[in-house]
Amino acid sequence: MKHFRINKGVAALVLAGGALFAQPAVADETDTLVIARSMDVNSLDPSRAFCDTCQFYLTAVYETLVTLAPDNKTLVPNLAESWDVNGDFTEFTFRLKDARFSDGSPVEASDVIWTFNRLKNVKGSPSFLMDGLVSAEAVDAKTVKFTVDAPNSEFLNKVSAPYTGIINAEVAEAAGASAADNASEADKAESWFLENSAGSGPFMLKLYSPEAELRLARNDSYWGSAPAFAEVVVTQIQDAVSQAQALETGQVDIAMQIDPDTAQSIRSSDVVTEVVPSYNFTYIGFIPGAKGMADVLTKDVRQALALAIDYDGMLDFTVGGNGAKQAAPIPNGFPGTAALSPREQNIEKAKEMLAAAGQSDLKLVAGYPNDNIYGVDFNIMMQKVQQDFAAIGVEMELKPLTWAVWRDELGAGEWPVTAVYYAPDYYGSGQYIAYFGMIEGYPWVKRAGVGKDELVVNSEEAPLYAKALASSGADSEAAYTQLGKEMMNDAIIIPLVSPNLVLAHRSDISGVRYSACCNLPLAEISRK
Repeated sequence: MKHFRINKGVAALVLAGGALFAQPAVADETDTLVIARSMDVNSLDPSRAFCDTCQFYLTAVYETLVTLAPDNKTLVPNLAESWDVNGDFTEFTFRLKDARFSDGSPVEASDVIWTFNRLKNVKGSPSFLMDGLVSAEAVDAKTVKFTVDAPNSEFLNKVSAPYTGIINAEVAEAAGASAADNASEADKAESWFLENSAGSGPFMLKLYSPEAELRLARNDSYWGSAPAFAEVVVTQIQDAVSQAQALETGQVDIAMQIDPDTAQSIRSSDVVTEVVPSYNFTYIGFIPGAKGMADVLTKDVRQALALAIDYDGMLDFTVGGNGAKQAAPIPNGFPGTAALSPREQNIEKAKEMLAAAGQSDLKLVAGYPNDNIYGVDFNIMMQKVQQDFAAIGVEMELKPLTWAVWRDELGAGEWPVTAVYYAPDYYGSGQYIAYFGMIEGYPWVKRAGVGKDELVVNSEEAPLYAKALASSGADSEAAYTQLGKEMMNDAIIIPLVSPNLVLAHRSDISGVRYSACCNLPLAEISRK
């Protein structure tokens, strides 16, 4: 991950001791929407960005071919007015609307092809969305056809992910972007995307100041319905209590990370809160390839540690019961999860398994981001894990880290346990296999194996994944169920909490909803 330079001239909320002492002068302006959140931006380049903040930013600035309807399951037209899929899910043809980029130039098939090739070849975190793409051709200026190397019934779902938003190829190339096969080395545009945008969406990037503020300006050349706000300001406020205070005092219009307990403390009649289930989840990840752990964090030991966790207590401890347990690293409600049963704590069995593995005196270190995500304080969550491990005689040192340090240490095997979170990029279970599956070359194999893939690869998962992608309906769902069971058996990724989500906003704001692909659709929000 990149480290970003702090821009000068930032107007932001300043936090000290959790209290707000600097007030933005924009929240009460009718034409400006102000949003509070703890920003987790790793990049603003659509081909490299991979974060929750990135999701709603990219959705507002760049447009995908298709998008997700408010039911969070149905695909609907976006830049594409229609599409066709062949019988074995290997060819996908899209016909484009008469849309324009923010500079007034038309969105054409060539831009779509360039965008998808760049996403694939830059090899950033979201590049998995283009896995298997073998050709892209312009049937004409407004029609594009994609061919994948094997059946992929989720390709349509994938192109609803905000990271597939279409980029103005000519503008981006002039800024050093490349879609060539060697784009991972040749592309030099990431820093340009921190200060500029090149999309067709209702907003454009105005200013980004890391760890402080993200400003969007209305795209006055937008080809569709104009958004209600001339400007959107996302301001950094770290914790839920401070976000709630800013919301109650009118300093912000929307607070994105208020937990249910904090929501109950809000007394202002000018604030609306709604608690809804989410597809988000937090988890711990074991890293058998960490230094000195190859013969320690075996599958039996990992399964024993998973049995030590009090999952019911974890829900109470972290979110006051406002959430759900989750069986596998596929969210509740996604295809294949209905037949999966969440883990249950079993202290005695965990002790027996550790003793049989010769690891009764186990000592671990957990490195994780020092943050509050979805209302889950990671320090509190990991303290609970620490207590649960202690009940089976396992000592775990907690090492909270800044995001920058955590990212650097994650791939180096500095610690054998971590904690992270995941929000869906689109509605579809395949993304979780592509990220968490113990399949050679996949992201969490690299993280968990740290160069020793044989420690974690599960040979059962690749053929099951192929079967899921070659089918639809009940057959595909059955394959995802089996994949979920295999990933539970791997005991690398252990979901802890699927927290409910609080939609919190001022009463004069309408259109706030949770989107499984896009987090918060900014263009739908207005002031009454």
